[in-house]
Amino acid sequence: MPLRFGIHIPTCIEGMMYPIPFARPQDILPLALLAEQLGFDSVWGNDHMTTQRYVQREFETPPNYYEPLVTFAYVAGRTTRINICTCILVLPMRHMVVTAKQVATLDQLSGGRVILGVGTGAYREEYEALFPDARGAHRGTIVEEGMKALRLLFSERRVTFKGRYVRMDEVECFPKPVQSPLPIYAGGNHPEVRRRAGELGDGWLPAVLSPEEIKKGVEDIRRAAERAGRDPAKIDIAPQFVVSVARTHEEALKRFHASQLYKHLQSLRNATLREQTGGYAERNLIGSPEEICERVRLYQAAGVQTFAGMTFVANSVPELRDSVELFASEVLRHFRT
Repeated sequence: MPLRFGIHIPTCIEGMMYPIPFARPQDILPLALLAEQLGFDSVWGNDHMTTQRYVQREFETPPNYYEPLVTFAYVAGRTTRINICTCILVLPMRHMVVTAKQVATLDQLSGGRVILGVGTGAYREEYEALFPDARGAHRGTIVEEGMKALRLLFSERRVTFKGRYVRMDEVECFPKPVQSPLPIYAGGNHPEVRRRAGELGDGWLPAVLSPEEIKKGVEDIRRAAERAGRDPAKIDIAPQFVVSVARTHEEALKRFHASQLYKHLQSLRNATLREQTGGYAERNLIGSPEEICERVRLYQAAGVQTFAGMTFVANSVPELRDSVELFASEVLRHFRT
């Protein structure tokens, strides 16, 4: 099966991955159209509701966070081929029936092009800002119950679910998605996420891992899938990476260290990336096109099938477009049959 490649488009990226201001509403669709035109397989968008404290400290102006499902409805109406994917949708911040209704509607309107990446979210502070009375809640359990409930809502006539956090009584949720099953990917690096991917998911959506860490994760997922009586070969391995591509390694590394994306990764060291050791260059796609091609092959050998939500180093939308075009012309073409 050929490798698949997807890019991150502006949903909730200002102040975190890019400066403030970065993308205007009128910049979003052209980036998705460019990705489709250049031959990328998917566009991905993240999910935030309020500003993180470290972003508030750095910027006087609050970032614009565009809600991903609404954004993708806009993108779906003007694209024809490219998949539209959440990377990730933060389930603890959302009501499962409303989420199921929105996602199924989006899958219908797009002709079956949705991939639903879900997870806890990297910033617990954001969850507690929305739900100040739920400070003791276990977000991983909410995600697990949410994945199970969404499966039922996407497939069953009438759904009753009695979980610790997720509850509903005789809900009929129609229309169903075009896709059966609609792909649900488990997002995150934690061992419990790998278990959920194996037992419940159609894909694993980690972030910023080395080929060796990916390989270990694939083994964990395979064991979990086999215990659950599932075929592990049907679970997509779809990590997210930062991309800094330039004509030389030195230029690419310099751009990365000077970027807002570098600061964003630093902010995740006590959350999503807390179990990592070593440098970022070993866990991302940083370098010349030739070096990045070699990195892609290493990840492919480790089990990666989809390069999901690649986030390109840039300080402006024109810089982002230039990097995406360079990647397409000098990297992507080598992995197309």
